Amino acid sequence: MNFPKDEDGEVLELLYKSGVDFNQIHVVDFFVAVPNQKLGEELLIQLKGKEFDCELEQDEETKEWTCFCSKEMFLKYEEIIEVQKRLDELSKPYGGYSDGWATFGD
Repeated sequence: MNFPKDEDGEVLELLYKSGVDFNQIHVVDFFVAVPNQKLGEELLIQLKGKEFDCELEQDEETKEWTCFCSKEMFLKYEEIIEVQKRLDELSKPYGGYSDGWATFGD
């Protein structure tokens, strides 16, 4: 299987090489960085009902705020890129931006 030569492609390639089944649906967690709790809570209201399960958390060490947005999906490069772009667009009015993704791949 060929993957694009960027960070998202590299992660997918690592998952593939570790034996993750790309024919199954997985829970993918997308991270959206936000400037503060108030704007993060406002963003969560906008994300409700838009196919994501989301929660807002603050990192205890860095004090940075992140919206964790989970979605069940196949591990397809194009779809992962599209979700990140969509989250960027939705979070921009709240000072947020898409800040990566992860999956346990099981």
